[in-house]
Amino acid sequence: MKTIITLAVLIAVCFNPALAKNEKNKNKSHSLPPGLQKKLDRGGSLPPGWQKKLVKGEVLEEAIYQQSDVLVPADSSGLLTVRVEDKVIRLMESTREIVDVLDLLNR
Repeated sequence: MKTIITLAVLIAVCFNPALAKNEKNKNKSHSLPPGLQKKLDRGGSLPPGWQKKLVKGEVLEEAIYQQSDVLVPADSSGLLTVRVEDKVIRLMESTREIVDVLDLLNR
C-alpha cells in the first residue's frame, strides 16, 4: 500500500503544472503582434526599435524578413543579402542568422 501511495505522490509531483516549462517562452515565433502585422500588411512601416535587434550572430525575426527586399539571392555558401528600410543585411538563408549589417544612412 505504501508503494502505491508513494507512486501516486511521485506522479502528482511530476505532472504538476507549476513545474511544467513555460511553452510561451520556449517557442518564440519572433513575430510581431497582430495589430502591428496588420499595419505592415497595409503598407505601414516597422515599429521603432526594430533596428536594435539587428546584431551580428542573432537570428532575423520572421516578420522583419517578410518585409525585406532581396538584393542578392543566396550564393553557393547560403548567404543572402536583403534590404529593410535603410539597412542592408547579409544572412544565412537557411537559419536567417545575421552575418553582417550595413547602414545606408550614416546618422
